[in-house]
Amino acid sequence: MALAFDEYGRPFIIIKEQGQKSRLRGLEAQKANISAGKAVARILRTSLGPKGMDKMLQSPDGDVVITNDGATILEQMDVDNQIAKLMVELSRSQDYEIGDGTTGVVVLAGALLEQAEKLLERGVHPIRISEGYEMASKLSAEHLESISQKFEFSVTDIEPLVQTCMTTLSSKIVNRCKRALAEIAVKAVLAVADLERKDVNLELIKVEGKVGGKLEDTELIYGILVDKDMSHPQMPKRIENANIAILTCPFEPPKPKTKHKIDIDTVEKFQTLRQQEQNYFDDMVQKCKDVGATLVICQWGFDDEANHLLMHRNLPAVRWVGGVELELIAIATGGRIVPRFQELTTEKLGKAGLVREKSFGTTKDRMLYIEHCANSRAVTVFIRGGNKMMIEETKRSLHDALCVARNLIRNNSIVYGGGSAEISCSIAVEAAADRHPGVEQYAIRSFAEALDSIPMALAENSGLPPIDTLTAVKSQQIKENNPYCGIDCNDVGTNNMREQNVFETLIGKQQQILLATQVVKMILKIDDVISPSEY
Repeated sequence: MALAFDEYGRPFIIIKEQGQKSRLRGLEAQKANISAGKAVARILRTSLGPKGMDKMLQSPDGDVVITNDGATILEQMDVDNQIAKLMVELSRSQDYEIGDGTTGVVVLAGALLEQAEKLLERGVHPIRISEGYEMASKLSAEHLESISQKFEFSVTDIEPLVQTCMTTLSSKIVNRCKRALAEIAVKAVLAVADLERKDVNLELIKVEGKVGGKLEDTELIYGILVDKDMSHPQMPKRIENANIAILTCPFEPPKPKTKHKIDIDTVEKFQTLRQQEQNYFDDMVQKCKDVGATLVICQWGFDDEANHLLMHRNLPAVRWVGGVELELIAIATGGRIVPRFQELTTEKLGKAGLVREKSFGTTKDRMLYIEHCANSRAVTVFIRGGNKMMIEETKRSLHDALCVARNLIRNNSIVYGGGSAEISCSIAVEAAADRHPGVEQYAIRSFAEALDSIPMALAENSGLPPIDTLTAVKSQQIKENNPYCGIDCNDVGTNNMREQNVFETLIGKQQQILLATQVVKMILKIDDVISPSEY
């Protein structure tokens, strides 16, 4: 630690408890930060691409997560280092904004840091490196625009959307039935999309999972699926043209808020009290019947007496339905959520063409399907799978596919995948480096080299010789001036990603490059790390 001395030569302390803090300065600090960032990128590098491996993470309380999704891996890893935490934030922001490409963005940031380390050793100033990177990232984003293609789709012709979602799903564990899942994702998004405003609210798509059955049994329900059953076993299991009353008030006599006690000293008083209670229940059920409800969905429970009465008056009911599900049911059926029995009117009822209860396998699990709703803007994807981890991973994969479909509806430009876009950008950035006279040209060249790391990782994970494959594809791109040549991961026999139908969204790719560059610039600017030392 640097000590300061006063005019009499006595040391005085600037940083509190400075003996207990460790401090890295200058190049040392930058190298330590870079190696932390590279370590995180190295973990994710092997899970990139269609042949990428999965990671198994065990949380402190023994839950096991098996996943291929970059954002999930980093969320579950308990990262201690500050720079590594920046990488976690990086993949999280890619996940929130785009939803796909969370692994690639971290791998790219790691490669940029690795290249920066070489330049720092040569004595290039970190600020000059980050300026060069900034120029190069702008060039790449513009170049991506120029090689991108618009592609047209309509509600009737969804094939282009399905192809792009299949690219996303091909790197996941569910790739054996990616076609079916991609179609489900696209149909779900189109069901809730507002095509005039080019907007999709993903909250209207509910993803439910149930262990059992096989992955191929996954289905899309134009309606809502509730993991509850009818409150009484003898209630009808199938109601057509249901008028649904959606209640958030309990089916029980009102309770005073204050403390109270009732003195009952004669049988008559007890009888009147019981009669009073029964009248309450009668009133409640009658009110529901009067407005024409044929199904009651309640947020709270109701006691046996109310249940018995509902059963007798043949008014089927479902109890203990969660708040989020109630809102979705209200959106789907066009009903209103009613907080008091006094406010029930016919206009507030939701309409559904069919409400049915379905049981699964030999278990006693039953679920309620609410279908053919008045307003089919809320849909449910119901996932089946062999075990819980499989279902969780399918949910994550499906989330990625939903996000891709949403991004395409927002902006229908695509670039080709398989590393072809990165190689093309790398060639363009390399060519642009010669036009810059200053030290920045070294940084711009390094950026081009870093872009090559993604196709390289793809080739490596697919078991191809990485350097040979990359150079072959790169020379082919330059020779044919064809930005669609990429790494042939699936061994189809052609490098042309256009023929292989491997697409990625343009905004996803641009976001990856911009986010990775920003984080790397931030890491390069740090030259002094003061941290509490470990005892």
